[in-house]
Amino acid sequence: MKTEEQNKNTVSYVTPSPLQLSLKTKWFEMTKSGIKTEDYREITPYWASRLFNKKDKGINKWYWEGFLSRSGIDRSRHFRYYAFRNQEQIENTIKSHGLKEFTYNIMTLGYPEKTDTERILKIEHKGIEIRTGNPEWGAEPNKLYFVIKHGAIKN
Repeated sequence: MKTEEQNKNTVSYVTPSPLQLSLKTKWFEMTKSGIKTEDYREITPYWASRLFNKKDKGINKWYWEGFLSRSGIDRSRHFRYYAFRNQEQIENTIKSHGLKEFTYNIMTLGYPEKTDTERILKIEHKGIEIRTGNPEWGAEPNKLYFVIKHGAIKN
């Protein structure tokens, strides 16, 4: 059994894991061919809970719902996603919670079996930003997203 002093000196470390994203056929094929180098996810409590580091006990998508509201981040009129008011607000949110580190991105065409390698891409993870996206790649103009950047295909 550890003493109280040993517990104080224990560092909790979470090993980075892959980020898995399911895609529709059009976006999967563009990613596979190297044309599309990033993916977009709406700024919602669900995606905040998957992409930010905050994983303390009791921290879940409901925590993010409250955090996004308390931060003064505007909720869309449809109550589906949040919109940051300015770049400073984005930087403060990232600084206060930190984005997770991922080893690589796993892009799937729908939800394939693990053995269906034609529908699974393993791609270098190049980071996550909060910004607008490319409308040719599925982003709505002037809307902020979690932008998940891809590097080279690893398969």
